[in-house]
Amino acid sequence: HVQLVESGGGLVQAGGPLRLSCAASLRFLWRYGMGWFRQTPGKGREFVAAISRSGGNTDYADSVKGRFTISTDNTKNTVYLQMNSLKPEDTAVYYCAASAQSLLRNEAQYDYWGQGTQVTVSS
Repeated sequence: HVQLVESGGGLVQAGGPLRLSCAASLRFLWRYGMGWFRQTPGKGREFVAAISRSGGNTDYADSVKGRFTISTDNTKNTVYLQMNSLKPEDTAVYYCAASAQSLLRNEAQYDYWGQGTQVTVSS
C-alpha cells in the first residue's frame, strides 16, 4: 500500500518561508516523478512544481517560479517544497503526488496522492 504523508504546513506571515515535506512509502523513490499541487476552496487542484525521477530536472508554475524549490532526498524517501517570499495568494491545501512518469502538470496523470497540508499566509 503506497502512502504519501505531507507535513510542514501552518500559518506564516507574508514574505516568510515555509518548507513542506512529503514522506513516501514508495520503494525506490527515484523511480517516480514527484509533484506538488495546491487547492483552494471551490477550485480544482493547481500545479505548483514537479521534479523528474532522476532529480535533475524541475518544472514550476509561473506563479511560484523563483520563490519555490522542489527537491528530493532519496535516502530519506522524502520530497520537499521550499517556499520563500510567501504571498497571501499562496494560501491553499498543498498535496504531493507520485507518478511513473516525470514532470507532469496534469493531476490526472499522477497515481498516488497524499492527504494534504494546509498553508495559510497572512498579510
